[in-house]
Amino acid sequence: MIYAVALILGLGADWLLALPPLPLVGAGGATAAAWAVGLLGAALLILSALRFIRAGTNIPTHLPATALVTGGLYRFSRNPIYLGLTLVYLGLTLGFASFACMVLLPAVLAVMQIGVIYREERYLEAKFGEAYRSYKSRVRRWF
Repeated sequence: MIYAVALILGLGADWLLALPPLPLVGAGGATAAAWAVGLLGAALLILSALRFIRAGTNIPTHLPATALVTGGLYRFSRNPIYLGLTLVYLGLTLGFASFACMVLLPAVLAVMQIGVIYREERYLEAKFGEAYRSYKSRVRRWF
């Protein structure tokens, strides 16, 4: 929801404030780079979700984790779902040539880091103990 709200706010601000499109992207917006970034993000989301499904654990963060997922993309990033969401957001931002959405991206990442990821890390460490601490010491948070 954080990404969706930021996207809606950004697009609304672009429209209400008549902000110029992102430089070098153009008013039409749909570029090969936007598609490539967005599709890469979608692929990360799908592959990450499939790994959760195979492990038999919940994907939504408000539901309890039943397994510690460390394989697949999770060998390289502790948060490939959030990385995927960020890339989809960036792809849409480029596609819409949205100046406001690009300006909001650092705030979105800060909210994700402070409001979501730190909380999840505390939860996973309490739930899985040494197994999660060991995983955390081997694998980077984002990439």
